[in-house]
Amino acid sequence: MVCVAAFIILAIMGVFVAILSIFKRDIGKRYWKIFKKAWGCVGKKVRLQKCETGFKEDVKNTIMSRVIIKHPTWVKPLSVVIEVVSVIIVVVAVWSILTAIKSLLALWALGTCNVTTPSACTLGAEVCSIDESEPQNIFESTGRWFTEWGEIFAAVPDKFRDYSADNFDLSYITTNNDDTLPVVVDIVDPGCIVCKRSYTSQKHASYFESNQVRLVPFVIMTPDGTPKFKNSEIIVRYLYATSEKSSDIAIKVLERIFLENDTEGATYQNRFNEDYSAEVAEATLTSWLKEFGLTTEDIDTIKTRAHSEDITNLINKNRRIVEDEIHVRGIPTTLENGTKQTGLWQAK
Repeated sequence: MVCVAAFIILAIMGVFVAILSIFKRDIGKRYWKIFKKAWGCVGKKVRLQKCETGFKEDVKNTIMSRVIIKHPTWVKPLSVVIEVVSVIIVVVAVWSILTAIKSLLALWALGTCNVTTPSACTLGAEVCSIDESEPQNIFESTGRWFTEWGEIFAAVPDKFRDYSADNFDLSYITTNNDDTLPVVVDIVDPGCIVCKRSYTSQKHASYFESNQVRLVPFVIMTPDGTPKFKNSEIIVRYLYATSEKSSDIAIKVLERIFLENDTEGATYQNRFNEDYSAEVAEATLTSWLKEFGLTTEDIDTIKTRAHSEDITNLINKNRRIVEDEIHVRGIPTTLENGTKQTGLWQAK
């Protein structure tokens, strides 16, 4: 392991030596000579051959040369320490390489380099992530590390799937009934700030006029089973219940949350996420339904329907399809032209 650890350290040092060699070539020549010996030794180790170059002894003797003179009794313990440190260096290096490969594969297959917490990946798209529970100990962390490999490999075929809207039995709210327009699916959480920004961009680009958009209101859940955004679930329940009476009014409710501010200048989305209790949130929604022209009888029907088991089953069915079939790791997600696009929507 000593020669492998030395090779790893020399490989890292090579970056700095290369820069120094521009000014002092003799440094580069000396380094290259040592590096070739290390590479030769590693090459034999890979081929399960005995390393005959003596490089291991050279490294250990170089480190212990001063110790032998002053503290001869330290030689044996120090030799053991060198071996242990070498093993640690090799293990950490191999683990780091595998983790880097895993992150790159996850970024390609899932759109995020962090499978457990997608929003923590700065290289991925800007999303409101669907997070999994964080490991609590070393055993869970190790198990989770291998589980993520399985999720990545399971998602690789998705890169070649057809994500046409009709391939998934999602419940949705249609924004446009013109069957001559391209059909797209927009999965959004009413409490997600990225969904708000994405919807705003689509609105300004006349996206809903040029496409038949099937809006899928979705509740992002935390690992402990509660909504990630305070009142998202009650909003989603009312959106689906209202859409059974009028899709147009359901869209008006969602647009007010995404696009409008209250009398104090605060966005309604922020009010629902931060300020409104569940009771105030529901009262606000019912007042909007009355403002948008529904009768008291209609509103009572919608309120009962919103809390029904049917709507609960609808939400759970959508969650299963979104997370298990479409393998969505973050919201918003758009299914358009047979492809899956996760993250902030931007006009092309």
